[in-house]
Amino acid sequence: MTVINTIDEQIGQITSNNQLYDDYKDRWQFLLESYLGGEEYRQGNHLTRYTQETGADYVQRLRATYLQNHANSVINVYNSFMFREPPYRDFYNWTGRPDLESFLEDCDYDDRSLDAFMKDVATWASVFGHCWIIMAKANIGAVTAADEEAAGVRPYVSLVTPLVTLDWRYGRDPSGRYRLDYIKYIEDINGSIRTVKEWTPETVTTYVVDLESRSINEQYTETNGLGIIPAVLCYNQRSMVKGIGVSDISDIADAQRAIYNCNSEIEQSIRIDSHPSLVKTPETEAGIGAGSIIHMPDNLDSGLKPYILEYNGASVQSILSNIQNIENAIDKMANTGGVRATETRTLSGVAMETEFQLLNARLSEKAANLELAEEHLWMMFAMYQGLTGKPEVKYPSSFNIRDTQTEINQLQTAKNTATSPQLLRAIDAELAEWLGVEHEELVEMSHETTDESNRSDHIQQMIMEGYEDSAILEMHPEISQADIDTAKRLLLNQ
Repeated sequence: MTVINTIDEQIGQITSNNQLYDDYKDRWQFLLESYLGGEEYRQGNHLTRYTQETGADYVQRLRATYLQNHANSVINVYNSFMFREPPYRDFYNWTGRPDLESFLEDCDYDDRSLDAFMKDVATWASVFGHCWIIMAKANIGAVTAADEEAAGVRPYVSLVTPLVTLDWRYGRDPSGRYRLDYIKYIEDINGSIRTVKEWTPETVTTYVVDLESRSINEQYTETNGLGIIPAVLCYNQRSMVKGIGVSDISDIADAQRAIYNCNSEIEQSIRIDSHPSLVKTPETEAGIGAGSIIHMPDNLDSGLKPYILEYNGASVQSILSNIQNIENAIDKMANTGGVRATETRTLSGVAMETEFQLLNARLSEKAANLELAEEHLWMMFAMYQGLTGKPEVKYPSSFNIRDTQTEINQLQTAKNTATSPQLLRAIDAELAEWLGVEHEELVEMSHETTDESNRSDHIQQMIMEGYEDSAILEMHPEISQADIDTAKRLLLNQ
């Protein structure tokens, strides 16, 4: 452990030398505030300030304006579909390893399962466009894997957002493949103390910096025994710039800010309309409230009589109409008009289906990027633990996004016009799926045990519906082949 003196050049270890970071950090901060909402958004001062508005008036207006957080809502909708079912993982010969089971249950040493961690990765990648996952393993000087297992040492992961990733550099290996040559990020913030990690393929350097005293209190370097930087870049959507992703809420955040300002205008319009301004001379005494008395000087010029200053601003209804238009635009940008709607939509069936297909394509791309990121994590896990092979990881590639009411209505219309027994049976099976009834259960419900009074009629009905003899015998043990043959003869004689 080395104590470093206070030198401005050394403080540069916790600043960025990456032009991309400097270009994007303000935008990332805005996207973060847009997703979080609440006090973080209010402190971002995203209301447009009026000309000659005092600081106190601006703060009061900030406190009086509420935020409709569409950015948070859209990302929650995406995650609700993507993580409706957990991803599929097959570990083959890794199954049963204590380190694997421990990692799946608590992958970051903060009691988050791997599924919960990857959901957080999806969330922050949606917010910023990408995020980093760092996999590390404590070096306790163990000689064998058994010693590490006895000490409970295994790899763990950390989620690093772009806002704290101060610097990174890519290079190309001899084959032309991109490789990460350098990364520096803030690992921990505790008051004025910052812990900064700096990775290269050969070393891992840690700085503990006190911003208040402008000093580096600790600095130590370890050997990176892995030989590569164990960092995975998880994209939400790739951009044209290496290391920079496309956020799901980049345009939505701007529209959300416009609604935020419109809400402020509504509050101001109601306030001014309800409490108009009184124009008077300094010598005129006026009370406050309904029925108040105004005392004017006897020698007051008639042209200086007090009067009410009428408000001629935009009506509240026109502002509300503008907000509705912006909300519709947000749903179009996010392809969520069919799933975020809280009232009847006027979209046609074709338009609704197209919107669902666009949303499905967007979710499929996000899921594919998560799958790729997790595959890289397991490759690093294998390198740390000296394992061979890699698990099979599959995230859902298609999402059941359907307009339930429209499809039920279509099935009902089809059932009213269908005449084929086979088609009617298929329609009933579809309706049963919407009701959550399994096909086998539906068959059992529609084919109860027969007796002498209804057996022949029921067999004839099943024959007309297209059931084979073997299917009838399987569903009705009490029916014999002779009963079926008799029912067929009766049908021929009709």
